[in-house]
Amino acid sequence: MMGTVTLQSTITCPVCGHAKEETMPTDACVWFYECERCKTVLKPKPGDCCVYCSYGTCQCPPMQQLGPCCIGSV
Repeated sequence: MMGTVTLQSTITCPVCGHAKEETMPTDACVWFYECERCKTVLKPKPGDCCVYCSYGTCQCPPMQQLGPCCIGSV
């Protein structure tokens, strides 16, 4: 039985420190995210599948479910 998946994550920009709560998609990984304050385009860190896994307060839904993630489908 799968646990509850969290869809809210707060992304924090590593450049300016701006944080914003976002709703993560359940059907796709987010590879690019533009900080609304400094306009820096964030990309996943090496080994992470998406910006939520790199800069968010919780991992993306596929990683939370311990299922296959999109990292292998690129």
